[in-house]
Amino acid sequence: MKIVADENVDKQIVDRLRANGHEVLFVAEIDPGIDDEAVLLRSRQTNAILVTADKDFGELVFRQRLVHAGVLLIRLAGIDSYVKAALVAAMLERHGEELSGGFAVLSERSFRLRKPPK
Repeated sequence: MKIVADENVDKQIVDRLRANGHEVLFVAEIDPGIDDEAVLLRSRQTNAILVTADKDFGELVFRQRLVHAGVLLIRLAGIDSYVKAALVAAMLERHGEELSGGFAVLSERSFRLRKPPK
């Protein structure tokens, strides 16, 4: 799966996803400091799921209705980075194909996915 990882995503998550065979473009490695719109555009242009911990992407997707390839918002504050990596990897294993075009939120106790109306 193609993934764009926002620069606020833990490096352990990026490493785990790469180890699991995902193609991960990590903003912190290639273009740190770019704005959220540019991150979302990069994700869309490469047809990659955006993985982020930044709630501002909800604003871009739902209020501004910016086109995207799919967003996974990680809400796992206070959890060890390696545990976060395992949770994100497991969620992508189970639900990765469903994320295309949707907006998902992963928290410690839940996974919610909102797909656009057809």
